[in-house]
Amino acid sequence: MPTVRDLHAKAGSEPITMLTAYDAPAAEIVDEAGADVILVGDSVGNTDLGYETTLPVTVDEMASRVGAVSRATEDAMIVADMPFLSYGVDESESTANAGRMLKEEGAHAVKLESGPHTVDLTEKLVQLGIPVMAHLGLTPQHVNQYGGYPRQGTTQEAADRILELARDHEDAGAFSLVLEHVPSNLAADVTEAIDIPTIGIGAGPDCDGQVLVFNDAVGLTEWSPSFSKQFGDVRGEMMAAVEDYVSAVEDREFPAEEHSHEETDLEDLY
Repeated sequence: MPTVRDLHAKAGSEPITMLTAYDAPAAEIVDEAGADVILVGDSVGNTDLGYETTLPVTVDEMASRVGAVSRATEDAMIVADMPFLSYGVDESESTANAGRMLKEEGAHAVKLESGPHTVDLTEKLVQLGIPVMAHLGLTPQHVNQYGGYPRQGTTQEAADRILELARDHEDAGAFSLVLEHVPSNLAADVTEAIDIPTIGIGAGPDCDGQVLVFNDAVGLTEWSPSFSKQFGDVRGEMMAAVEDYVSAVEDREFPAEEHSHEETDLEDLY
């Protein structure tokens, strides 16, 4: 399993690979494929739970998914995404929620959608032995404030603020930083300015690593963001398999003789 130190060592020399996973089968695939980090993202709300945003996702829902991923993973570092209002309101509750992901569900670190309100919390969690991945730029839990999911850091003032917060979270002890949907030149500047590794999503090629949502990467969805890429067509393969199954049942081709067992010792039942 890559450790915090391993990720630091890779920064600037070897790209860090991270993908999301929300269940055991996906985690096993991502792990065996050699990804450094598996993020159990609160994006599970959009991908698996049928929510329009990540906001309804609960701590219990995240804990269940983190546990499933942990049980299926042997090598990758597991980072648990902390859902909306599970942190940043009350320090003791924030600590308990984050600690649960490590103590009970097997995560190795947590991710916080970050801002001024998470600097002190990051320092507290790190002091307690809970590694923290910070997250700046587009933070989807602020969807109601943004009015959607617009690119962030597009003005000088906004860019300066992101850089300042990146430094603040590095000073607070965060071991890495996700930069989402920001201009590539801003991401390059932040990566150059801080010593902890940056992991980009929609942030250009100059970050120390990259992350994508599993469903987007494998082509499980009809739509994916413009900054993403579908590396397969899993949706097409699944659709073809299900259509073949439906046709086989309707045509009475399945189950065939080889899919059934007849017990010759049973008497006729009436």
